[in-house]
Amino acid sequence: MSLTRIFLGLLGGIGAAIALLLTWAAIDGVSAGRALVWLVDPDYEAPTAPADEVRSTSSAVQADIPVKLTPIATGFSSPTDIQFPPGIEQQALVLEKNGVAKWLKLDSGVHGRLLGVNVLSASEEGLLGAAFHPDFAKNGRLFLNYVTEVQQNDTTRVEEWRIEPPGDLVHAKARAVRTVLEIEQPYQNHNAGQLAFGPDGYLYIGLGDGGFRDDPHNEGQTPSNWLGSMLRIDVNVPEDSKAAYRVPPDNPFVGREGFAPETFAYGLRNPWRYSFDPKGRLIVADVGQDRWEEIDIVHKGDNLGWKIREGFACSEKGATHCELQGAVDPVHVYGRGVGASITGGYVSLDPSLSALMGKYVFGDFVSGRMFAIELPADRSQRVQKALSLGKHSMLISTFGRDHRGAIYVASYGDGRILRLEPAAAR
Repeated sequence: MSLTRIFLGLLGGIGAAIALLLTWAAIDGVSAGRALVWLVDPDYEAPTAPADEVRSTSSAVQADIPVKLTPIATGFSSPTDIQFPPGIEQQALVLEKNGVAKWLKLDSGVHGRLLGVNVLSASEEGLLGAAFHPDFAKNGRLFLNYVTEVQQNDTTRVEEWRIEPPGDLVHAKARAVRTVLEIEQPYQNHNAGQLAFGPDGYLYIGLGDGGFRDDPHNEGQTPSNWLGSMLRIDVNVPEDSKAAYRVPPDNPFVGREGFAPETFAYGLRNPWRYSFDPKGRLIVADVGQDRWEEIDIVHKGDNLGWKIREGFACSEKGATHCELQGAVDPVHVYGRGVGASITGGYVSLDPSLSALMGKYVFGDFVSGRMFAIELPADRSQRVQKALSLGKHSMLISTFGRDHRGAIYVASYGDGRILRLEPAAAR
């Protein structure tokens, strides 16, 4: 039984618990919304079960494509992202939830601290995403996404850093340059947090709906707000510029009343990892609430449907009709019998894994299952079945892809970084 439920029982009911919690919140300066989510939101706490606990409850799953997960490094604390710096071979950047970004030598597994930021780390907060500028080898520009406190509010901050010299993370120095943008978070979950540069050279910023259950502020369907949206901005501005970014003139909602000009697409719940396929399409894994995890191929101007819809279904319990004009369907979904929190990945381009070549690899944080699908040429086509890559004793928090196209995965519970390789022949 959870401590929350024990606490509720001792207080004699949820009403008394909420009253006490709100009194404490007022005294301590915590907002009522943040206080309530700690107590009554069943999906608020990010799962943090240790790997051995997951292992004890796992069952064998026959893999359609046998793969081997080769350990590359150990000793990380709750890893949240793996990125590979352009122009540097055999090195990676690994983020930790606690606010530390570490360099990693892939050939030896040795790692060390590159930089640190002050983060809030309750639930799904922390240091969540990084993106190297496409010209990093020349300009040393690195962008971070993390949750911190600004004027007593939980706030997502996207920040620009310089890595000097940019040719070797191990011996480089890092300095913060400027804040690119900030947005207050109403709750401590559904922060999303990834950053990625698209083939167009623009920075894409995925934001969740801000948290709690059922998107109580309707952020997903409020495109004037950044929450529940995919943003697209141009950060190619001089360091001494007053503005940290420009809005691309071809963003879909520029000049439209009721829409933030930075918005590329909206209707997202919690886009926990996205990437671009070889065709340049944006592939987003959006974490579901009660029933469905989904993968979307996102175009500019899309409405992905949350909170009206979850996957192909109506979000409202018992509803059977929830038409949303212009909303875009996912290309693949799976239900609670398979997993409970999707982690998006990458299209494998590893020549040593021919069975996975060109397939999109993803996983589930809770169940430890990994999958691959062939992305459809036409996104109106639904992918009915995913190929299994097995069920693994790990909490799959993020994937990465190196310069030769190999896929890496982070184990959140025990801090391992592993690489997908061909399974040994029997």
